Amino acid sequence: MSTRAVHVVNEPPDPGSRPLSVPLVQSSAFAFDSADELAEAMAGPDGRYVYSRRGNPTVRALEKTLAGLEGGDSAIAFASGMGAISGVLLALLRPGDHVVAQRCLYGGTYAVLSDLAERYGIEVSHVSGDDAAEFEAAARHPRTRLLVMETIANPTGQVPDLPGMLAAARGLGITSVVDNSLASPVLCRPLELGADIVVHSTTKYLSGHSDVLGGAAVFADGELRRAVWPRTVELGACADPFAAWLTLRGITTLPLRMREHCANAAVLAERLAARADVSAVHYPWLAGHPSYATARKVLSGGGGLLSFELAGGREAGRAFIERVRIARLALSLGGVETLVTHPASTSHRELDVDALAAAGIGAGLVRVSVGIEGVEDLWSDFERALGDGGG
Repeated sequence: MSTRAVHVVNEPPDPGSRPLSVPLVQSSAFAFDSADELAEAMAGPDGRYVYSRRGNPTVRALEKTLAGLEGGDSAIAFASGMGAISGVLLALLRPGDHVVAQRCLYGGTYAVLSDLAERYGIEVSHVSGDDAAEFEAAARHPRTRLLVMETIANPTGQVPDLPGMLAAARGLGITSVVDNSLASPVLCRPLELGADIVVHSTTKYLSGHSDVLGGAAVFADGELRRAVWPRTVELGACADPFAAWLTLRGITTLPLRMREHCANAAVLAERLAARADVSAVHYPWLAGHPSYATARKVLSGGGGLLSFELAGGREAGRAFIERVRIARLALSLGGVETLVTHPASTSHRELDVDALAAAGIGAGLVRVSVGIEGVEDLWSDFERALGDGGG
């Protein structure tokens, strides 16, 4: 009885039919009939499955899906967006190398680059991302190994000159890495603009339901993937099969969700910009935004993230995020529900006004991850939270 209980029936798929949804293969290891077959399977990233840290059927389905969405050769799924960023940087950089990075980067990426600089003597130069000539002047041949950028910066909405910057990197033989988490492949496909690697926090729009922690790197060239994959295995930053399965489930509605995110955000941005108590709105498809012209060329939509600055400063921002009822006060973004944060009283609460300004964050700045709720319901919620006198 104990032997039968352990060895449950495990039937292979029926070759005459296939499941409509991707099966969840929640197995940590896979069995073989011979030692030679097992040894051969361990030779690289594309062999038969051995151990789920090295590869898993559900995870590989996600990797192939993401490569197809981004127009890449192949992909690696990670346990988180930071796992993807760290895995790529650690695999491709060596002590003494030089990196050119966009100045307005996600804080986690900035922290990893700073840590690499301190620990391993990797030099990092920051540029605006809007001027290819500035990048070319910052490059230090042959030490410059990577250009690191983002499609849409958080929370300012900056959209860098990806075509110009990526062409310059390719001309200098520098590998380019673009974080496409805020745009998703629905709004932008950086590999088609000349990027070598695209990274994602799949936690955000790709999964889209605030129930996944995951990341991915998509490669234009399979050789780059083969260079990064061993480091992924060593770090143990591999994707969990269940998280991969949930992400695949979310991706099926990605284009529909992105359409609603963009449409709602555009309406809110326009209406917020018309209020007297709002001193600035940061949304790349809003006329007057510094990146407006570039965004219209690079993106097929403005995205679902916006931020706005309240003239009343820190207290006004804090009051707003505590008054909303439909929107939720939470730190993430990219889910179907609308989320708000006030950096000056939460994530950046230790900074004074001068330090906030140096970070590009106003004391009254509110960040909004716009969801797919009815836009009139959202606007009513915002109007009530903003109070009277702002029309």
